[in-house]
Amino acid sequence: MVEVDYPADLKYTKDHEWVKVVGEVAVVGITDYAQDALGDIVFVEMPKAGVQAQKGKGIAVVESVKSVSDVFAPVSGEVVEVNSELEAAPEKVNKDPYGSWMFKIKMKDQTELSAMMSADDYKKLAGKD
Repeated sequence: MVEVDYPADLKYTKDHEWVKVVGEVAVVGITDYAQDALGDIVFVEMPKAGVQAQKGKGIAVVESVKSVSDVFAPVSGEVVEVNSELEAAPEKVNKDPYGSWMFKIKMKDQTELSAMMSADDYKKLAGKD
């Protein structure tokens, strides 16, 4: 089994998304654990810029050789940017899950971040601690 990474400067959800907070923007991707569990990612369906994200609701789709999985919005707000590189090269998520962000949300309510997990808490959820 490959060693899975959990950067301490990120926040994590129980649904295996990570969030990097940059001012009032949440940069979102899927965790190393998630990409490892999915296997080779072959397709990523992104939200459109301008879409209103609702915390806990599906906003994107990741398709791998094993399955199709929803990516859930970790916070509510407006999608302000998507990583269009992943549409042409979805395998980048496997190679660098924390460098291959999926979309950015301008947060409506930053207090939603308090419900997210630290790297240590996420490791416990993932059974890696």
